[in-house]
Amino acid sequence: MRYRYSKWTPESMTDAQRLESLMSLFSYMLIQASGDVEEAMDWLRQLAQEYGLFDENLTFDDFIDKLKEMGLIEDAKDLLILTTKGVQRIRQDALREIFTSLKKGGIGYHETPQTGTGVDRLSETKKWNIGDSPMNIDLTSTLTNAFKRDGIDEFTLKEEDLEVYETEHMTSCATVLMLDISHSMILYGEDRITPAKQVALALAELIMQKYPKDYLALVVFGDDAKLVSLAELPFLTVGPYHTNTKAGLQLARNLLRKRRNSNKQIFMVTDGKPSAIFDDSGRLYKNSFGLDPRIVNKTLDEAVQCRREKIAISTFMVARDPYLINFVEELTKANQGRAYYSTLQNLGEFIFVDYIRNRRKKFGAGK
Repeated sequence: MRYRYSKWTPESMTDAQRLESLMSLFSYMLIQASGDVEEAMDWLRQLAQEYGLFDENLTFDDFIDKLKEMGLIEDAKDLLILTTKGVQRIRQDALREIFTSLKKGGIGYHETPQTGTGVDRLSETKKWNIGDSPMNIDLTSTLTNAFKRDGIDEFTLKEEDLEVYETEHMTSCATVLMLDISHSMILYGEDRITPAKQVALALAELIMQKYPKDYLALVVFGDDAKLVSLAELPFLTVGPYHTNTKAGLQLARNLLRKRRNSNKQIFMVTDGKPSAIFDDSGRLYKNSFGLDPRIVNKTLDEAVQCRREKIAISTFMVARDPYLINFVEELTKANQGRAYYSTLQNLGEFIFVDYIRNRRKKFGAGK
């Protein structure tokens, strides 16, 4: 690849910045195209023609060659396909995009207002207690306490002089992310599934990077619910399905029951009220009109069972349909969980703030 250099201006992007920007745009298009590289390339080509994204310094073909060189895409039977490294890049770009869009001070790192035994040292100190690690002794505060009591000439060190840094407790968390893949997620020309998938990809990358011991499972639900691997996430598509919320919650609960993590939670992203359940004979009963008491009551029963098993449900609604709002209010009461009326633009902020908040197990100081 050849580069030509022009006069620099404050508005100019470096070649590296420009390439990075194009790759982030391409990652988002891949999510929207459900991992279809050829389709995403067609969209990028159309945008390039309209907005002049490429020039003689970096042509469209140069960009494709760079993606291949980085191992993000590859040729397979005259088609370009996404590699495993390419899927990881999508997750990384999604995570970067979500965090960039968060308001300043929105989440920060995994800090908690509560303190206790743990591994991450804080600036505050407390009196030493049995069980506190000697590695966390604050030497300055400890010596100051001793000098105040007896002076420098009569220096002695007693147990009550010892002060240690407060620490924050890191606990494991088991999370099931439920994605609605019913037809309404693309109904009326509004794309609701792409930002939902982007958030799921970013959440997966966050956990794998910062909390590798955490458990994360992905459940999709339409007429039925099924467990899918994180590798399949970019390729998920919406189908001609109804919304079987009960099946999704039941599968999520069964998955979490097997985990020994301290905290268990379900994040459900949906845009529609429940409209289907399986009856006692195993047949799909569906009703898209209003709130069917038969469907709603069975779904609320599942929410109550989650509460009994100490599984919190956080529902993120990407629509404001009155029937949806009424149902979610009932579900939240039944589970004693949380509900968020979010737009497609701030869905990522809500989920990430809630994940990081819920990941903490709170302890009192000295316990």
